[in-house]
Amino acid sequence: MTDVLLVEDDPLLREATQLSLETYGYEVRTASDGLAGLARFRERTPDVAVLDVMLPHLDGVSLVRRIREESRLPVLLISARTDPVDVVLGLEAGADDYITKPYDIPVLVARIRSALRRAADLPRSVPEEEPPLRFGDLTVDTASMEVRRDGRLLDLTPTERKLVLEFAAQPGVVLSRTALLERVWDYAWGGDTRVVDVHVQRLRAKIGRDRIETVRGFGYKLAT
Repeated sequence: MTDVLLVEDDPLLREATQLSLETYGYEVRTASDGLAGLARFRERTPDVAVLDVMLPHLDGVSLVRRIREESRLPVLLISARTDPVDVVLGLEAGADDYITKPYDIPVLVARIRSALRRAADLPRSVPEEEPPLRFGDLTVDTASMEVRRDGRLLDLTPTERKLVLEFAAQPGVVLSRTALLERVWDYAWGGDTRVVDVHVQRLRAKIGRDRIETVRGFGYKLAT
């Protein structure tokens, strides 16, 4: 059973979300503030964490940073605030995705499932003898799903790893933000392209800022 950590300070919303997720077969542990959420996380690492942004004692963005110091598990942020600055701060802290309030439970479940699929890190069906892909100092092994720079293994989140694999599969080809949302985040219904932009910036910081080029008005491509 998938273990979900839900950290939400609103008792009615917390209980309603917990009960709804449990009807989908999830095991849901809850906390009402950031520090309690951190304690629950350390008590037993969940499969996925769903965190409200506006939490007492330790806000959701700070909680994401604390979790990222210890784990690569998928983290989703929930917020009633839609200001771009708030969204970007949450994603830059290491969140894989964010959802704005009010939200529909089926949408939340779809986002959770998508995050879990990315975190599964199932190797692709690639022959073992196929050599890794090389782009300058960047090496992408599609069989082991390892990414190295100058021979050093990079510590990527599941979302970042899937994103670089999409670029590596089509080097030099411009991938639109919409296409990346569909392929990496499984957003068949569309989504906020800021998620893509922030993750590309985070990925650039790890693999080299010149490695992913922006094609204005279209999207991004991996430099060859």
